[in-house]
This record gives sequence, C-alpha cells and structure tokens, in this order.
Amino acid sequence: MTHPVDVHVGKRIRHRRWLVGMTQQQLAESVGIKFQQIQKYETGANRVSASRLWDIADALDVPVSFFFEGIEAEQGSEPVEAPEQAASVPADLLGDKEALDLVRSYYAIPENQRRRLFELARVLSDVA
Repeated sequence: MTHPVDVHVGKRIRHRRWLVGMTQQQLAESVGIKFQQIQKYETGANRVSASRLWDIADALDVPVSFFFEGIEAEQGSEPVEAPEQAASVPADLLGDKEALDLVRSYYAIPENQRRRLFELARVLSDVA
C-alpha cells in the first residue's frame, strides 16, 4: 500500500517536471536511472530515497523541501488563509495541468512583456 507522503512527493516531482518541460526520460537520464523508476516515484508506488530525492531536486532546480510543501494540507491540518483567497484559488493548483501550462507559457515570455502581462492580469482580476 502506498504511503500518503510518498504519493505527495511523487506528485510534486511530476508537477515540477511538467513545469520545466522535462520528460520522464530526460529526468531519469539526468539522475542516472530508468524512466520506469521515475514513473513509480511519481505515482508513489516506490519511495524515493534521500540521496535520489537530492539528485532529483538538483535536476529540477528546486530545494529538497519543495517536494514536501503543502503536505500539511493533505494530512488534514489546513493552513489558515483568507476566505476570498480560498474561494478563488483551487486547492491543488499544481494538480491543474492547464495552470501548469499557463505558468510555463508565462515564463517563456520575455521579462519586460511578462511584467506588462502580469499588470494586465492584476487589473482584470481587480475589476472582476
């Protein structure tokens, strides 16, 4: 049986991999394992050892702590947030492929244009 922490860490690996536009094969090659092992990590079927998680974090350019962010919410101890924020943001934003695609596309835009787009989005959200 899979442990909830292993499932959470696996989801975070998959979401970060999607966000940076990396395939399972590319991630596997960068850490020196087979892509099937990445599949097992991402589903929580196999536990990720500390040293392997360190290598994956390095390959995905995040700190190891990234993979444990939000785990309290999944375990039932929800962090307190503003009611209006809770209603407007999905609980599992990283689980939304459309949101990940949007973020990836956003960071592909040159920085000066990205800032202008951000300001436009902020203005539109204020009037909505």
